[in-house]
Amino acid sequence: MANILVVDDEMGIRELLSEILGDEGHVVQLAENAQQAREARSEARPDLVLLDIWMPDTDGVTLLKEWHRDGMLTMPVIMMSGHATIDTAVEATRIGALNFLEKPIALQKLLKAVQQGLTRSNEIPKPIMPALRAASAPGAELVNQASANAFSSTPSSYDARHFANAAAAMPAVQSPFMNLSFDLPLREARDAFERIYFEYHLNREGGSMTRVAEKTGLERTHLYRKLKQLGVESVKYTKRGE
Repeated sequence: MANILVVDDEMGIRELLSEILGDEGHVVQLAENAQQAREARSEARPDLVLLDIWMPDTDGVTLLKEWHRDGMLTMPVIMMSGHATIDTAVEATRIGALNFLEKPIALQKLLKAVQQGLTRSNEIPKPIMPALRAASAPGAELVNQASANAFSSTPSSYDARHFANAAAAMPAVQSPFMNLSFDLPLREARDAFERIYFEYHLNREGGSMTRVAEKTGLERTHLYRKLKQLGVESVKYTKRGE
């Protein structure tokens, strides 16, 4: 499951892509313009972005250049357009776009491009934490040795018996996921997980569909459709005035 950001000024396109990608098990965030895309990129750090080229405030190519300039193009970006020229597609690819999809987008082409993008995302090396070592600083060796000793030794008061007794004294926590069978077919297992997931958020937010939509990254229309599909009775969670 990946976090995918869809940026398109057409509501119908956003909802369609959200539904398709959501059915594939991904978490989908939606943005209708460049400003919302900037905010979503900063807050959620998506694994993949589907970016429309023609938008009213800032076009997709300009936003792509902005991310590249600011060092924020750390995720694969797939451009989309129904009117772009070959030159535009080439320019977007030169800047750093991974792929280009022409609207209307065929389902198989979309899923293939997304899979390729996510594979590329997983290949991006993660930053390695630098060692706590500064040879030029006075007393650096002593600091490093002290740090190593702190991690290699365990105080006697926290021996194995202490942890065993503490674990035995802890109350057992019943998780709803304990009843989720891994022997189910993938689609049924995914539906079961999503059912538990949405019921959890509905309970947590007191039935507020607005807050659940914000928490799960779905538009309310798609959220209602998803709950109906899963058989989750959202009505019983609904508060007066919601």
